[in-house]
Amino acid sequence: MVAADRRKSATEKVRDAERARDELNDALRAAGVCLPSLSLDAASCTGPAPLALIELGRCNVATVRALAAAVRPDGIGCAR
Repeated sequence: MVAADRRKSATEKVRDAERARDELNDALRAAGVCLPSLSLDAASCTGPAPLALIELGRCNVATVRALAAAVRPDGIGCAR
């Protein structure tokens, strides 16, 4: 694979990660959940073969419980 092909693949990988991040953000917001630190992990998006990881970030207890309720099939919240 030539360098130009690798760059194109790397760029597309990062763009795909951006689209996935945006899809998750939209779905979470529709469920009433906001992850304020949702972003791409910059370190994983560099180099000739990036992993393009998505950083879910830090959130408070209320947000974690809202997220848990949103992903449960029955929609029941987390009460502990």
